[in-house]
Amino acid sequence: MASIVVIGLVLLLDILAFVLAIGAERRRSTAQLGEAEPGGRRYCVYDTDASTWYGVSALALLLVGQAVAMAASRCFCCGRALSPGRWRFFSGLFFVLCWLTFVIAEVCLLAGSVRNAYHTKYVSGYYNEGALPCAMLRRGVFAAGAAFAFLTTLFVMLHYVFYSKARAAPPPIINGGGIGMTRI
Repeated sequence: MASIVVIGLVLLLDILAFVLAIGAERRRSTAQLGEAEPGGRRYCVYDTDASTWYGVSALALLLVGQAVAMAASRCFCCGRALSPGRWRFFSGLFFVLCWLTFVIAEVCLLAGSVRNAYHTKYVSGYYNEGALPCAMLRRGVFAAGAAFAFLTTLFVMLHYVFYSKARAAPPPIINGGGIGMTRI
């Protein structure tokens, strides 16, 4: 049967990653134009860099949660072969889905953190009255990372539960050995 400790630990790590990714989206830095010197050169002044650290923390927690789940399920490929049947099929399906959503979540969180960390005095050209020339992170990058972190959590849990059921299933009974070679 599935270990409650593994499920609880992975769930805790992934939920913390989800909460931090939502926090990173809410604390995205914004920019205001400021004047650097009397010559009129303008630069961007960013208000906060907290979302970078929230995004990096969410990325790390999601990575640790995935590592714990894969170590507990032996990465689906090591160890004794699973009994054939629907539990092995569902375990394999959710294994592929959890890795797919994990990679997408990690890319979103990493890209959002890197782009948000690009906060030096970005010297701009001429200031146009209708537009803000400061480079800022697009809205929704960390939210996409949070959504895929949630899906990763769901798929990892399903993979681990079905993997445990497939491990506990009795091996198939083989009657005889192969092709019968009798006289006709």
